[in-house]
Amino acid sequence: MTSQKRSCLFFDTQKITSFVFLYVICLSTIAHTQVGARGAGRTKNIFIDGQRSSSIPLDQRPFGIYYILLLLFFALSFILYICLFILGSLPNGNFEQAPSPSHLKKTVIIGKYSLPKWEISGLVEYVTGGPQPNGFYFAIPRGAHAARLGKEANISQYITLRVGEDYSLTFAATRTCAQEEVLRISASGWSDDLPIQTVYSSDGGDTYAFAFKATTSRTKITFHNPGVQEDPACGPLLDAVAIKEMCPLRYTKGNLVKNGGFENGPHVFKNYSTGVLILPNRDDIVSSLPGWIVESLKPAKYIDSKHFAVPKGLAAIELVGGRETAIAQIIRTMPNKVYMLSFIIGDAKNDCHGSMMVEAFAGKDTLKAKYESQGKGGSKIARLKFTAVSSRTRLTFYSSFYHTKLNDYGHFCGPILDNVRVWLA
Repeated sequence: MTSQKRSCLFFDTQKITSFVFLYVICLSTIAHTQVGARGAGRTKNIFIDGQRSSSIPLDQRPFGIYYILLLLFFALSFILYICLFILGSLPNGNFEQAPSPSHLKKTVIIGKYSLPKWEISGLVEYVTGGPQPNGFYFAIPRGAHAARLGKEANISQYITLRVGEDYSLTFAATRTCAQEEVLRISASGWSDDLPIQTVYSSDGGDTYAFAFKATTSRTKITFHNPGVQEDPACGPLLDAVAIKEMCPLRYTKGNLVKNGGFENGPHVFKNYSTGVLILPNRDDIVSSLPGWIVESLKPAKYIDSKHFAVPKGLAAIELVGGRETAIAQIIRTMPNKVYMLSFIIGDAKNDCHGSMMVEAFAGKDTLKAKYESQGKGGSKIARLKFTAVSSRTRLTFYSSFYHTKLNDYGHFCGPILDNVRVWLA
């Protein structure tokens, strides 16, 4: 695949070719109609209340308006197309296309290519959500089916990406046993081990994000169970796998913070969402939350305005792990200059209640922003004036306390952070 200008398009050559082909056919049809009308030299009589008001030759009618309207229609359609393909599920990413019955031995999939669109190795089961014969209960809130990875098993798929672009995978992963389970994700030489011992949603519907940079046009996405658990019958459930090409970062006028509103983030499933857990990362070179570093032991949760109360824009960050969840960004500053840091703290209208506090650090200065949450949605603005001591200043935010939902102590939650801004005071 040739190098192309950076954009936020989940590239699909076949669909774009079809789109252009349809566009050319429509233009040709209108051009043929116009030429035919002009050649005929016919006129059209217009009658108002039974009286002829005018006679306009067809070759003088404003056919150009049809071109303009058609161009406008296809321009808007193509913009919509781009918006739709910024993100999307992998082929059979929800595992609703089942293997043929001849390739199933009870729930175990027989054959390397028996699961449509996927390649498997080891013990991989095709399971249905709900109570199981062995006493287990499989939580699959995003659909009816999922893939269960046994000890040392993996499942993979090849997809076409653009070399040099950053991508973020969004996927649902759930443990099936009480003991420790790990899911390893790898793509284009990037790899991470996801410990799923801690369940953040009481229904088991945790969703995670994993970012990587594409080094080859044909990229292999792999999910692997390294087999840390002792019981070979245990293994993580994988469901609802999607991918998104990350947009390039840009500064907003009057703000030194990149992606301060968290509008640029991982794919969020439209029909069902408990938020997307962003794994800790040591730097912001490649991140599912561009511009930001999740520098803690626990992930940060990316939430959207469709399923949560977001103070501003379409997305925000929920600090779900107390002091174990911290996000940071390094901004450019001028030494000895005074700056103003502003951010919004609130709750996501998800029954997360109690006295909340977000601690903010900017260089050597700090602020403890308090917020009393009723769990019904609400927010307030906090500000911190600080003096830069170098050309780079690190901004850090974390929650001072641990929180759970009001009537669900198994569901971790916390204060939300949004609209982070820094400007010269």
